[in-house]
Order: sequence, then structure tokens, then C-alpha cells
Amino acid sequence: MEALGRLFDITTGAVPVDLSTAAVTGKRVHLKNASAVTIVVFKAAGTANDDPTFTLQEHNAVSSGTSQGLSVINHYYVKQAATLSGAETWTRVNQSTASTVTGDGTSAESQAIYVFEVSATQLSDGFEWISLNVADVGTNAQLGGVLYLLHGLAVQRTPENLVNPQA
Repeated sequence: MEALGRLFDITTGAVPVDLSTAAVTGKRVHLKNASAVTIVVFKAAGTANDDPTFTLQEHNAVSSGTSQGLSVINHYYVKQAATLSGAETWTRVNQSTASTVTGDGTSAESQAIYVFEVSATQLSDGFEWISLNVADVGTNAQLGGVLYLLHGLAVQRTPENLVNPQA
């Protein structure tokens, strides 16, 4: 069996968009069928002072319902360069536990990949969905997107038989 469906599933949090046009509301993903999700944010270079901010939320319904900040991020990993070549190494960034990740003072000018993980056990009682929102970065174009990598799948299936990650 292939890794997709056995080890992980992938779904979109936000398709690549210009992060300067408006805040991006991330799609919700259900953690009922996975033990954790690794969130991957990738972005193009932008303009100084347009540093990105990401906010993790938890929800008690696939739409509407109650949403609240999920303050569980105490570290994340980043690869950052003027132009990502594939040769970069990960840098661990520690922070006080929060629901937000904010790029450093020069992150806007670089291409970057941010990665952090959320365990299903970190969600509050009655909350089974998470999403990641991206704040408007300012007036200058900066492309970015979000992927969710679900892992620790409760049921392993061939890719075409995986459950809807929002159901």
C-alpha cells in the first residue's frame, strides 16, 4: 500500500492566493479520523514589513458553530531564503504557547515554508475541527497557501477510498 492513505492524507487549508488582498479564512479539517495534523504554510517573497501572521482555531462544527483560538503552538519550524532552492535546513523557532505564529521582522522579504503540528488530543472538549487563518499582510503582493497533512489515520485505505477530511 502506498504512503498516501496508509500513513497520511493531504487536504487544503487555503489554496495559493495573494495574501495582500484580504485575510484568508482557512478551510476546516476534521481530526476525528486522525491523531494529528501537520500544517504546512508556504509563501513567496513580499515587501518589508508585510510579515505574515497565522492564527490556529478550533471549531465544534464543520461550518458555523463555535470557533475559538487554539493556543497550543509553542514552537514551529521554518525554511526561509530569498529564493528557496531546496538546500535549506529547518530552523526551530520556540515561542510562548499561543494560537498565532508571526514571521520575524524580515520574513516578508523571503520565500518560506512554516510547519507546525497539532495533536487531536490538544483540542478542547466538543471541538473536532481545526483551521488556520492568515492575516492580510498589507498592500504589496505576497502569494501563499496552506496544506494540512493528516497522520495517525484511524482507518487506512487506498487513496481513492479515504474519508472526506471535513466529514
